Amino acid sequence: MATSPNKPAGRAAQLADPSTIPLPASPQKPRSIRRLQSHQQLSSNSPSLITQQRQQQQRYVSLAKKDSKDSITSSAQTASISIPARTRANSDAPLSMRKGPSKKPYGLSHGRKSSLEVMLREGPTTDNLEACLNDLRYKILVSKVEAGVDGMSAHRIYLWLTLLTIPPLPTDTYLTLVRRGRSPVHQKISDDTFRTLATDPLFKRRVSDASIARLLNATAWALHDAKASSSSLSHKPILPSTTDTYPLTISPISPDSALYVQGMNVLSAPFLYAARSETEAFALFHHFITVECPGYIRGAMEGVHRGLSLVDKCLSIVEPKLATFLLDKGMNAELYAFPSVLTFCACTPPLPEVLHLWDFLFAYGPHLNVLCIVAQLLGLKDELLRSSSPTKILRSFPQLNAEKIIGLTLLALKKIPDDVYEELVVHAK
Repeated sequence: MATSPNKPAGRAAQLADPSTIPLPASPQKPRSIRRLQSHQQLSSNSPSLITQQRQQQQRYVSLAKKDSKDSITSSAQTASISIPARTRANSDAPLSMRKGPSKKPYGLSHGRKSSLEVMLREGPTTDNLEACLNDLRYKILVSKVEAGVDGMSAHRIYLWLTLLTIPPLPTDTYLTLVRRGRSPVHQKISDDTFRTLATDPLFKRRVSDASIARLLNATAWALHDAKASSSSLSHKPILPSTTDTYPLTISPISPDSALYVQGMNVLSAPFLYAARSETEAFALFHHFITVECPGYIRGAMEGVHRGLSLVDKCLSIVEPKLATFLLDKGMNAELYAFPSVLTFCACTPPLPEVLHLWDFLFAYGPHLNVLCIVAQLLGLKDELLRSSSPTKILRSFPQLNAEKIIGLTLLALKKIPDDVYEELVVHAK
């Protein structure tokens, strides 16, 4: 960001005389307005950001082609893989962890902000869409998203909506789907709802079973409507919209796509946890399974099985010795990686690390989840090679360390040939 040449001098003067520091215009400014400022800067104040992205949705594969791989690897070379820790912004702290209205120490209130935090507060510096998004992705890679110990962040949900090019969805659209009640697959949903991250106290404290059931049933109705209108060549809105926001659109969907498959409950969990409303979670989840990974709910989950095959292929390229060892033991990815592929690693705790990993996946492409699974295997390499029974080790992956996994993923990506990377990009489509 450009700065004024005399800014250091002005700051020095303020430090010398704290009384000259101007007070905020309204100390009682609602928290909700402060928290929404970054979203307004990325969407409301720059309407072309979402509008232009929507126009580019048809070019998704071309934008995620080989040069995307080059962009990621060049970012990894520019940035340090080991990301230094930073002081958490006070606005990101959960309400239960904040101590009354007492003033913060002077030095703490002027803590240094990350480059991502500065960008979110001040907005983009260019009108060029792709340059702005590339800068945003890079800052997510090197700075991380500010979050509390529980993984909650005031900015994350708006970053996800922007990175996945999802416009605001009218609440009435979601409520109308919810009011339709039980979907044709309600019983399957009900059987899985209570199992969703059942051992995660953070998730259970924030997200109720009723919320999970509502979102999954609403999604099932949306998919039901999409299948019913699959013969139409145009995208029709599920509901007419009288607001300035976009209605939910029906993406092209295969007639053999399922309304619900086991595992969708776990996949929806991070969206519900991170979102500030069920409507936001629904918009993200619906877009994700219909645009980013429609192959995962089509037929016999053919996209998931292609992803599992790519786990074996990529592991054999990145670490041939480990791949051969596992195959000799009869351990292909179908036996140990199915949940991780289907849920994009959301099945592996802790949840705050899942959210951090998803920041990276949404920035550079959900298809990189396959390499994230390979990265987890690389982290277990020595332990696996020493074991006479790797099945016991891979029965459940160890707790996620998102920073380590992202670093190993970037290293593995450099060894992936262009043709295999193209397979990664399209395997979930």
